[in-house]
Amino acid sequence: MKTKKVFLLLNGEVPNKLPSLSDYEVICATDGAYHFLEKNNIIPNFISGDFDSLENLPTNTEVIHTPNQDFTDFDKILQILYDKGFENIDIFGASGKEQDHFLGNLHTAIQWKSKLKLTFVDNYCRYFLADKSTTISDCKNKTVSLIPFPKATDITTTGLQYSLNNEDLSFGKRIGTRNKAIKNKIDISYKTGELFIFVNH
Repeated sequence: MKTKKVFLLLNGEVPNKLPSLSDYEVICATDGAYHFLEKNNIIPNFISGDFDSLENLPTNTEVIHTPNQDFTDFDKILQILYDKGFENIDIFGASGKEQDHFLGNLHTAIQWKSKLKLTFVDNYCRYFLADKSTTISDCKNKTVSLIPFPKATDITTTGLQYSLNNEDLSFGKRIGTRNKAIKNKIDISYKTGELFIFVNH
């Protein structure tokens, strides 16, 4: 049986096209992103945040108030999902608009890496933190970028036009942008550090 996932919408650039929401067990959003769901007549299972951007709270969904300013709304909603027992989360609206939020969202993803499986999706690509050994299917001719955050060591790839063989990537020195998948399946492995993989749609 296919494991259902969580659809999480953040307050970045809204999706040009929504996925099939029937594939998700839970639909949720931070408070600033709720406007998009409301506009598209989508009733989430819950929304959370400090609600400083909502004049009127919805009455047809669960509202979880998280006023603690020591954590971002993204971090707080991940904690809620973790406490509810969910692990597999597709995140929309994490990029675009204010880019400091985007970088902060990548930082938060690293903090939750050991507890949650997070996949980000925007209007251009999907991206996620690589496991020490990662296989990606259905990607022939797609643009693939390997971005260390800030460093990843002993990276080896197969199926990419420009392969790596036990090589290091380090932000500010060398990163792996705009590579191309020459096979339908690519394999990426590394030993230490953190590595984001971006795959264009």
